[in-house]
Amino acid sequence: MRIQAASIVACDLFAVETVRMKTLHVLFFIDLHTRRVLIGGVTGDATNVRWCSQIARNLSEARESRSTPLRFLVHDRDHRFGEMFDEVFRAEGVEIIRTPWRAPRANAYAERFVRTVRTECLDRIFVLCERHLESVLKTYLNHYNRERPHRGLDLRIPEGGPPLTVAGATGPIVRRDRLGGLIHEYHRKAA
Repeated sequence: MRIQAASIVACDLFAVETVRMKTLHVLFFIDLHTRRVLIGGVTGDATNVRWCSQIARNLSEARESRSTPLRFLVHDRDHRFGEMFDEVFRAEGVEIIRTPWRAPRANAYAERFVRTVRTECLDRIFVLCERHLESVLKTYLNHYNRERPHRGLDLRIPEGGPPLTVAGATGPIVRRDRLGGLIHEYHRKAA
C-alpha cells in the first residue's frame, strides 16, 4: 500500500509565555506535503479537552475544500488530544496516528515548525495577551505560507506558486517590513 504525503496532516500544541507570565497554548495543523500551516486557536486554559475538540469541528469546513481528502492525522499522546478530538476526525474517515511516548522525531514536521516560529518570531517579541499573540501569529503565518521559500519544497512557498527566479528581472527592489521590522519581505517593483 502506497501512502500519498498530500493526505497527511500533523497537529501539535506549543506554549507561549506573555509578559505577565501567563501561559498561552497554540493548536496548529501542518500539511506534510505542502508545509502549509493553519493555526487552530489560542487558549489560556491548558486542560481544556473540549476546546481542542471544538477547534477540530470548526476546521471541518476547511478540510472539505482540500483537493485531496485528508486520510491521516498525526499527533502525540497529549491528554488534550483525547477521544473527543479523535472522534471528530474519525467521523470523516480520517485515520489517527499517535506518536510513541517521548519521541519528538515521530512528529518531526510539527516540531520543526514550532522551532521555526519560535526562532524567527516568538523569541524576539514580547507577547502581551491572547489577542496580541493571535495577531502576531496571523502576520507570521501569512509570511510563512505566502512569502517564505522552503528548501524541502525546492524553494517554493507552501501556498503554491513558481520557484524563485532572478533571470531577466528589472526594476528596483522594495522591502516590506512585517511585525515592526522583525520580518522583511522583498519584492521587485514594477518598472
